[in-house]
Amino acid sequence: MRSEATVLHADLDSFYASVEQRDAPELRGRPVIVGGGVVLAASYEAKAFGVRTAMGGRQARDLCPHAVVVPPRMAAYSAASKDVFAIFRDTTPLVEGISIDEAFLEVGGLRRIAGTPEQIAVRLRERVRAEVGLAISVGVARTKFLAKVASAVSKPDGLLIVEPEREQEFLLPLPVERLWGVGAVTAAKLHGLGIHTVGELAELEEATTERLLGKATGAHLHALARLRDPRPVDSTRRRGSIGSQRALGNRPRTAEELDVILTQIVDRLARRLRDHDRVCRTVVLRLRYGDYAKATRSRTLRFATRRTAVVLSLAQALLAAAMPDIEERGITLIGVSLSQLGTAESAPPELPLDWDDGARLDTVLDAVRDRFGTEAVARAVHLGRDAGWSTPVLPEHE
Repeated sequence: MRSEATVLHADLDSFYASVEQRDAPELRGRPVIVGGGVVLAASYEAKAFGVRTAMGGRQARDLCPHAVVVPPRMAAYSAASKDVFAIFRDTTPLVEGISIDEAFLEVGGLRRIAGTPEQIAVRLRERVRAEVGLAISVGVARTKFLAKVASAVSKPDGLLIVEPEREQEFLLPLPVERLWGVGAVTAAKLHGLGIHTVGELAELEEATTERLLGKATGAHLHALARLRDPRPVDSTRRRGSIGSQRALGNRPRTAEELDVILTQIVDRLARRLRDHDRVCRTVVLRLRYGDYAKATRSRTLRFATRRTAVVLSLAQALLAAAMPDIEERGITLIGVSLSQLGTAESAPPELPLDWDDGARLDTVLDAVRDRFGTEAVARAVHLGRDAGWSTPVLPEHE
């Protein structure tokens, strides 16, 4: 384990909303909500009124009636992300991307040529501000977990260094919700046991934590509470799966509406496969019903694919099988994950051996979107839809 704080966690502040404020000066200093039906992002001015990501649009407007609601522009967010990650990789070769707007950077070997981790972090924040026009918060610590917590505590637009001798002083008073893996259910269980802070959890023996929370979860949270996180910054790691999901609010949804959202998600994910020369074998449909219970359905192909039509047909079949439950219980979230990923060159050729019209169409559409933007071509079923339907490419845990 490292003996000094050399891990940076860099996280763009209210990313989508910040890009909107950057590109439209009249929005700066005003509450901004990205997305109409469901909040995809909110500026800090809107968050001050209680607006949060995944909140229903009507509820958000009730909380902040003077907010400016703008449609999402995924092409602009993707371009900004690429510019920021170029700065990350110019800072250090050891960059581990976590999502479109955050990454870990290891800078421990750069002291002689680039200065201390704090000096590197200061310059990185200055470059992102000057070259991309966005605010970014950075946490610096000995472990990835502590660096991520530090960046969150430093928001908005902050820098926080947690030196090894201050780790317990920094972490133990924080609420247990700060621990990676503590969601609403686990937090409620811990609160019911009288455990509200990380320090109170750290006082328990590991066996006790495992008995209360389950072996895997208990061991994981106990290790973090005791400041154990040996994971290195891994710049070579390739995702085992990719996914995107969409919060839908509480209003009823028709089968047609859900199919439109599903095609948007699959279109983006299949393109991500091709952009990175990957293929997948398993398609997973993720649902959250109106009672907030979660469910997954999956189907695995005999041979891996990266064709949009194949992935979409599997996802649509899974959705059709789930419709009776959806009609009875309602739905608040829909998502798709593609797993069992492999490299395109390692996959056997799909039959027929010569490309069919579907594969040719994928190639042509990818080329058009590369040249003219992701919104240059859309399915006919999407035409005339409210801009708030647009589905963001989100990290798997979102």
